[in-house]
Amino acid sequence: MSVGVIAPSSAAADEQSKQWYLGPMQAEQMWKVSTGRGVKVAVIDTGVNASTASLKGQVLTSEVPKGVAYHATVDYEGHGTSMAELIAGTGVDGGVKGLAPGAKIVPYRIKLEGLKGTAEERKTPEPADAIRAAADTDVKIINMSFSSEYVDPEEQAAIEYAASKGKLLIAGAGNAGEKSGHIGYPASYRYVLGVSSVDSAGAVSKFSSYGEYVDLAAPGEGIPAWCDANFRSYCSDRKGTSASTAITSASAALIWSAHPDWTANQVVRSLIDTAGRDWAKGDPSKYLGYGAIRPRKVLANPHYNAGPAYSDPLAKENKTDGEELVTEVSPSPSPSPSPSASPSSQAPKESSGGATSAAGSSAESSNDSSKSLWIALGAAAAVIVIGGAGVAVMRARRVT
Repeated sequence: MSVGVIAPSSAAADEQSKQWYLGPMQAEQMWKVSTGRGVKVAVIDTGVNASTASLKGQVLTSEVPKGVAYHATVDYEGHGTSMAELIAGTGVDGGVKGLAPGAKIVPYRIKLEGLKGTAEERKTPEPADAIRAAADTDVKIINMSFSSEYVDPEEQAAIEYAASKGKLLIAGAGNAGEKSGHIGYPASYRYVLGVSSVDSAGAVSKFSSYGEYVDLAAPGEGIPAWCDANFRSYCSDRKGTSASTAITSASAALIWSAHPDWTANQVVRSLIDTAGRDWAKGDPSKYLGYGAIRPRKVLANPHYNAGPAYSDPLAKENKTDGEELVTEVSPSPSPSPSPSASPSSQAPKESSGGATSAAGSSAESSNDSSKSLWIALGAAAAVIVIGGAGVAVMRARRVT
């Protein structure tokens, strides 16, 4: 594995002061209970620069499986490093501080649109290979801040394999909200927790993709991130469901660290039950799913009951009636709390193809403009129907 990256200089400004969501989410209070210690998160992205001030000591480069380790710590866009910092950055020298600064990152570099060069493309693994490799390690969470418009059968199979190993898979819904609204893959695959974006006022981000594959929402606007792969400075106004995904992964890490015996199902159930919303829990929003994440609500209650370990918390939404993922794969060699035959938090999803939401709400209700503070109440539900997903394979993918 190559680690030939020069350590970047300290950020000129304190980026943590620009992370507006840390205050409303009561990060300092949560860190008194949990920092994410003991939880490993696989960041499958453009690579992770382990030499930034905020990530020194946070990236487990030696734990990347050899077959997919090519240039794992050489980030060709700066995107993967930014996601890793949002999850587990320490904030040292004015850098970004992750919501789960006690968690550790295992980096995976995959082929995305920003990768150039025939040799680089040939040696860099496909997302499916990275997902499958991560599934065979002791990571608990797989963060996927990338998207494609079409189904990739190999990637879908890798997702199901990882789910069968008890991993929690999280992906961004995408940034097509002002265009088609189409939610890409892997967020649209079964067993993946799809995340949309909200702004500081609690409103759904205009760019955020929407539809029945949105399960939760998290901050995704005005987020500091590295401007490029030179790692010389941060840009403070980045936006996208990529950041929402990373912050959700960090939230899950906080909860899982506090409750190491829980399964992925229980972690997701706790996020759903405590999410901020001002609509009925049984009527998921096309924009925000079950609401905006509030991990502090789980951490504040040491006796929180997360329900059954092997029951899908989204069975009704996903029309599975509690159906579990059953496979014959061997158990993970890790001390993961989820045995190999357990399902992930997600179950098979189906496109409605009709004019109503999964809750049966009319599309005419899409003009709701409520902007309640999402940390306290949740943002407004809205319903817009998207078309069916494509079935062709497209290798090129974009970050979200």
